[in-house]
Amino acid sequence: MDAAIKSIRPNKPADRQPESRPAELDPAEFLAAAVRADQPRPARAEAEAAVKTLLAYIGENTEREGLLDTPRRVVEAFDELYQGYHQCPAEVLDRTFGETAGYDDFVLVRDIEFTSQCEHHMMPFYGKAHIAYTPVERVVGLSKLARLTDIFARRLQTQEHLTAQIAAAIDEILKPRGVAVLIEAEHTCMSVRGVAKHGASTFTSRFTGMFRDNPAEQARFLSLVRGTTR
Repeated sequence: MDAAIKSIRPNKPADRQPESRPAELDPAEFLAAAVRADQPRPARAEAEAAVKTLLAYIGENTEREGLLDTPRRVVEAFDELYQGYHQCPAEVLDRTFGETAGYDDFVLVRDIEFTSQCEHHMMPFYGKAHIAYTPVERVVGLSKLARLTDIFARRLQTQEHLTAQIAAAIDEILKPRGVAVLIEAEHTCMSVRGVAKHGASTFTSRFTGMFRDNPAEQARFLSLVRGTTR
C-alpha cells in the first residue's frame, strides 16, 4: 500500500500569508535628536559614582592610583561615544543642491567606516556602511551620508535597527526614488565573549522604492559594492 503524504505547505490561497514588508519606523527615531533638552538626566557626579560601583563589582580596588581618574575618563568617553543622542539627523540632510544637469541614476557612497555599541552588552561593533539613493532633481552633499551614519551609530544599537534608521531618514527627508543600505560589521559581543568567533561578519540590508521593487537595481548596487569589498 502506498503511503499517503500530506504537504506541510499551505496550498489554498486563503492559507497564504501576505507579502511581508519592513515595518515602518516611528519618525521620532530618525527625524530629531534622541534626547530632548528637557529630558531629566543624572548629574555627572552620579554617573562617575556609577562607574566606581561597577569597578568595585568586578573586584577592583577603586582607590588604587591607576583607577582614581577612571570614572571621570569613562564618563568623558561616553560623552564622545554616544554623542549621536544629541544630534539631529534631519539637520544633516536639510541642505541639498539642484545643479545636477538632469542626473537620473543612483548615487553610491561605499566603505563608510563606523563604530557603534551593541545595546545588549554595550560592546563595540564596527564595520562599513554602503549607501545609495536615486535623487529626484536635488542631491545632498556626499559627506552628509557619512555624518548621518555616525549620528545613528553613536547610540546604543542593533545592526538591524541602524540599517533601518539610515534608510528611513534618507527616504523621508530626501524623498528619492529609492534607497539602498548595506552594512557589514564585526560584533565584539560575539568575537571576544560568548562564542568568541573572531572574524565573523554580519550583513544587513534595507531597500526602499526602486531598489526594493526592481531586482536588477538591487543587483547593480550589490555588484558595485562588492567591487571594492572583496
